[in-house]
Amino acid sequence: MLWPIAALIALPLVLMLTLMVTGAFADGGPAEIHGSHFLIGLAVYLVAAVAAVRIGLSRLSQLEALGLTDSLCNVPNRRALHLDTQQRTTTGEDIAVAMIDLDGFKSVNDQYGHAVGDRVIRECTRLMGEICAGEASHYRLGGDEFAVVVIGPLAGNILEGICHKLLAALQSPLIVDDRRIRLGASIGLTRSSAEYPLSSSELLRRADVAMYVSKELGKNRCTWFKEEFDQRREERKQIENDLRRGLERGEFRLLYQPLVDAKTREVVAVEALIRWERPDGLRMGPDVFIPIAEESGLIGPIGLWVLQQGCRDALNWGNVKLSVNVSAAQLRNPEFPIQLGQVLEETGFPPARLELEVTETYLVGDPTVAGRSLEMVRSFGVGVVLDDFGTGYASIGFLRKFCFGKLKLDRSLVVESASDMGSHAMMVSSIAVARAMDMDVTAEGIETEAQADMVRAAGCDQMQGWLYYRAITADEIGAIVSSEDPDIALTGT
Repeated sequence: MLWPIAALIALPLVLMLTLMVTGAFADGGPAEIHGSHFLIGLAVYLVAAVAAVRIGLSRLSQLEALGLTDSLCNVPNRRALHLDTQQRTTTGEDIAVAMIDLDGFKSVNDQYGHAVGDRVIRECTRLMGEICAGEASHYRLGGDEFAVVVIGPLAGNILEGICHKLLAALQSPLIVDDRRIRLGASIGLTRSSAEYPLSSSELLRRADVAMYVSKELGKNRCTWFKEEFDQRREERKQIENDLRRGLERGEFRLLYQPLVDAKTREVVAVEALIRWERPDGLRMGPDVFIPIAEESGLIGPIGLWVLQQGCRDALNWGNVKLSVNVSAAQLRNPEFPIQLGQVLEETGFPPARLELEVTETYLVGDPTVAGRSLEMVRSFGVGVVLDDFGTGYASIGFLRKFCFGKLKLDRSLVVESASDMGSHAMMVSSIAVARAMDMDVTAEGIETEAQADMVRAAGCDQMQGWLYYRAITADEIGAIVSSEDPDIALTGT
């Protein structure tokens, strides 16, 4: 970066030497350097050198400023944040840092394109600037991640107040042209003090850890960093490593919970449920290891194994349908429909007997990508089931948009319907809407005859729960479907 200055200094030097030599031969005499010409050349050189240095230093300052500024939003960047906090750490002042990640921003890029996404980022930056209003500094770290820093007395209290104002402001949609775009934010906070000073890198790391805890807790909230978060992170990392080894060593197996016809009690479908047989004997349910598999990217190979093994097991179960849960991470993978087609071809499993269960939470959060994936899935002849209905946001328009073949009423709605008239009315109306849209309805979590009678009277087609079957092995399912006695009941694990 110093070569322009060197060049500018060299040019007047050449000029000075030229003047000197020119003056030396001015009278055609011998090459003698006249004192007057030398002084003129030296003066020209000094003036030019000073000007060159000033221009060069100015240029360097401009380049340095550019290196500390985000090019999209014209606000300080990650490098600037490190420099600012490092300078103030040595003074022993309180420093509070917030890491902010926009929830739902990916769907903006997917639905409207990156040009609109960039405008949304700039609008969020403007909003943060208004809220900080001289009390804090805000930075764009990259993508849809931002940081806010407060330095001085009561830094933590001031920062938390700013973050709550930001969350409140994001409750209203951002207006971009004629689009009303709704976003949320997951925020992690941490602090440094004279008694417990932290480097800028450690401050950002802790804020980042706390931000991911906010996401795990449901998003759209602030969470202060705690030491236990690091311990939890180490545990999750160990589980991730164990999952990787478990996949390589074949430690997973499938159990199946039957769905019975509401009238005949015959098994008409089974839901595949993954179990992890750890070598250390520790029991760990899917509710623990599946989220970790999603975060680590292992859900892809694990989910593919479930599809392959389930199709192989169910191939000879007559007309019984196989239902497999598909995670949001799988559906976001553009390769998933291709992988599904390969599984069906390799196993020879009839597509009409396969159902994929998805949750409404994912579909609401990422409707554009979800719609494309599910459309390709249906093109194979595979059914799509909306799982956990009654716990989220689904509406009639939502049901029509995604063309589900079946609804599964969540267990909580079934349980609450027995004692709460509002929940019961919701269950009955949901079943009526589904039937009107030519969807089958399954009630989950049936554990008593009273519950079974209630959902049957409401119009459910199928029932699933411990009243009929627990999760059982593939061999036990084979025995059930080959039996002529519909009342056969087996207790699973």
